Amino acid sequence: MIWVVEAKYVEEYKIEVIFNNKEHGIIDLKETLLNDKRKIFRELIDLTIFKKLKVDLDTIVWNNGLDLSPE
Repeated sequence: MIWVVEAKYVEEYKIEVIFNNKEHGIIDLKETLLNDKRKIFRELIDLTIFKKLKVDLDTIVWNNGLDLSPE
């Protein structure tokens, strides 16, 4: 099973992600945040809120309750 071991804000809506199998990359969530109409995603358009991401229970989470699974 793959899980997130580290995630950090890079710039704009980009996050560097490192997985337990040592694979890593940068994900860009800009299009997702701008196009998804659900409130939980729209809140993260504010970069001040977006930057407060953390890894919890092996996935990326924000204080507004949004979490992104490693898949």
